[in-house]
Amino acid sequence: MTIKSTKIVPVTSNNAHRGWSTRTAWEGRFNAPLRAFLRTETGGARVVLVAAVVALVWANLDVSSYESVWSTSFSVQLGDWPVSHDLRYWVNSGLMTFFFLVAGLELRREFDIGELRERRRLALPMLAGFGGMLLPIAIYLAINAGHPTAAGWGAVMSTDTALALGALAVFGPRFSDRLRGFLLTVAVVDDVVAIAVLAIAYPEHPSPTALVVAAAIFGAVLLLRGCGVRFGPFYALLGVAAWLAVSESGVDPVAVGLVMGLLTYAYAPGRSDLQRASDQFRLFREQPTPQLAVMARAGLISALSPNERLQNLYHPWASYVIVPLFALANAGIVIDGELLSRAVTSPVTLGVVVAYVVGKPAGIVATSWLVARLSGNRFRPPVGWLAVAGVGTVSGIGFTVALLIATHALSGPALDEAKLGIIIATLGASLVTWLVFRSAGRLSPGRRARALLGVAEGIVDLTLPVDPQRDHVRGPREAPVTVVEYGDFECPYCGQAEPVVRELLADFANVRYVWRHLPLTDVHPHAQLAAEAAEAAGEQGAFWQMHDLLLAHQNALSPTDVLGYAAQLGLNLDGFREHMAQRMGVDRIAEDVDSADLSGVTGTPTFFINGRRHHGAYDIAALSAAVKAAFAGARLRPEYHPRDPGRREGGPAS
Repeated sequence: MTIKSTKIVPVTSNNAHRGWSTRTAWEGRFNAPLRAFLRTETGGARVVLVAAVVALVWANLDVSSYESVWSTSFSVQLGDWPVSHDLRYWVNSGLMTFFFLVAGLELRREFDIGELRERRRLALPMLAGFGGMLLPIAIYLAINAGHPTAAGWGAVMSTDTALALGALAVFGPRFSDRLRGFLLTVAVVDDVVAIAVLAIAYPEHPSPTALVVAAAIFGAVLLLRGCGVRFGPFYALLGVAAWLAVSESGVDPVAVGLVMGLLTYAYAPGRSDLQRASDQFRLFREQPTPQLAVMARAGLISALSPNERLQNLYHPWASYVIVPLFALANAGIVIDGELLSRAVTSPVTLGVVVAYVVGKPAGIVATSWLVARLSGNRFRPPVGWLAVAGVGTVSGIGFTVALLIATHALSGPALDEAKLGIIIATLGASLVTWLVFRSAGRLSPGRRARALLGVAEGIVDLTLPVDPQRDHVRGPREAPVTVVEYGDFECPYCGQAEPVVRELLADFANVRYVWRHLPLTDVHPHAQLAAEAAEAAGEQGAFWQMHDLLLAHQNALSPTDVLGYAAQLGLNLDGFREHMAQRMGVDRIAEDVDSADLSGVTGTPTFFINGRRHHGAYDIAALSAAVKAAFAGARLRPEYHPRDPGRREGGPAS
C-alpha cells in the first residue's frame, strides 16, 4: 500500500470535541478488484456515451466520410499468409476481444474468490440471466414472425455491462455492493451466452479444421496452466494463435477473449507469498544489484494472481479506449424522416425496444421469483425485490453486444432499424430504471431497506466471530454494527487509520470497535513487543489507553519506551514488568494471528464490518459509507431496536 499524502487539519470548534486534531486524507484509493472494476466501468460508460453521440453527429453530417473511414482495409502479412480486414472488423472482432477478456476475468474472479465462491449463489443470478434472455428473444420472434428479420433475435439477448453499471451508479442506491455484484453476474452471464450464440448461430463460412486447431490451442493453455507455467508471453502467443484460428473458422474471434479470461484463475495473495516478496525486496535494498532487482520484481509479481494482473493491465484500456472505439465505429446511423417513418412500423425496431424495455425486466424478475418460490427461498436474490426490478430494467441497456450481434445478423435498412431500436431501448431502459429507484425514496426507511437490500444473508468473511468476553471492545457491546480491525502498532498505515476510526466512533455512537493483533514481525521489528505491552496493560484495565499511546508514538516502541508509557498511565510497574518478562500475552496474540490467517488477512490495517471484509479505502468517507450500509442491513434483523440503537453498556471495555 502507498499513501500519497497526509493532510493535517487544525483543531477547530467543529472537531475539537472529538478528542483529536488530525485526520488523514487519502489521494490514492486501495480498492478491491470488484470496486476497481465498478469504478472503471462507470467512468468508461461516460466515454462510451460521448463516442456514441460523436458517431451519430458524424454520420448525420457526412455519412460517406464516416463509412469510408471504417471501411478502410488494414492488412497484416504473416509470411505468405495475409490477414486482411476493414477497420471496423479490426475494432469489432480484434480490439473487442480484450473487452470480453476483461469480462471473462471478472467472472472468473467472482467464481474463485468473490460472491460466487459459494456455488449456491451462482444459481439464481445465472437462471435470472437466462430468463432475461429467453423472454426478450420470444418477444422479438413473436413480433418478427414470418419476416426475414427474425434472424436478428440474438441482438436482444445481452446487457451492456459498462453502461448498465454506469446507469446504476447514477440512478441506483450508492451503498449496496451486493446490488452491483448481482447486476454484474447477470450481465456477464448474458455476455457469455451471447458470445456462444454469436459463435454458433452466426458463423461465416465455417471451417471445422480451424475450430479443431483452436480447440487444440486451448488444450495447450490448460496443459501449461496445469503444469504451473506462469510465463505470460507463452499465453499471449497462444491467445494470438487461437484468435487467428477462430477468425479463419468463420466464428467471431471475440470468443477467444472470453475463454482466455475464464481460464485465468484468481486467488488472494497468501502471507507466505507476501513474506517471500518482502524478503527478496529486503535483499535488493541491502545489495541493489540487477540480479536481485529481477528476483524482487519476480517475487512481487508472483504474489498476485494472473487474473488480477491482467485486469489491472487491460480493464482501463477496454473501458476507456476499446468500447468507445466500438461505439464510434458502429453507432453512426443517418437518422432522417425516412428511417423514423420506417421505424414506427418496423418489426425490427419494435421488437428490439419491447424486448429490452419490457422483456428484460419481466424475464429477470419472474425467473428470480420462480427460483426463490420453487426452492423454498433456499435460493433467493442477494438484494430486495425492488432492487431486483431495478437490475431487470437496467439490464435492458444492451448497447455494445447488441450492436455487435446486430452487425452479424442483419444488414442494409434492417440493420439501421435495429441500431435505432437499440439506441431507443438504451434511453428507455435508463428512464424506467430511474423511475424504479425513484419510487424507493417514497418508502419509509425500514421498508426502503427491505426493498433494496432484502433479507438474504451476506457472505461472512470473519472466520472467528467477535466474543465480547475475549476481544478488546470499544463502544456498546450490543451495537448493531461491529467494526473489527486487524492491526500492527508499528504499521504506519494503522497509525494513519487511527484518527479515522476515532472520527467514525464519534460520528456513530452505536458502533462497537474491536482491535485484533496482527504484528508483521518480518517488516516491523517492534510490533510483537508493542502488542505484548498492550496485553500487559490490558491485564490492569488499560488496554485502550496503551493502544492509543502506542499508535501515537510508532517510532518509539523499544522496551524502555513501553515501560515509560506504562509509568505515564500509572500502571503497577512490577506487574507490568513481570507480564512482559514472562511473555504472558504471547498466546493471546497468536490466537489473533491464527484467526487472521483463517480469514485471509495478509496485511494491516484490515477491516471487517459486521463480519464482511471491507475492501477499499479506509478514509472516513469510505468507512462511513460501509457502516451506513451495515446499519441498513441490520435494520432488517428482528433483534435490532431502532428506538435505542446507541445504548452504551459500560462504555469502552478492554
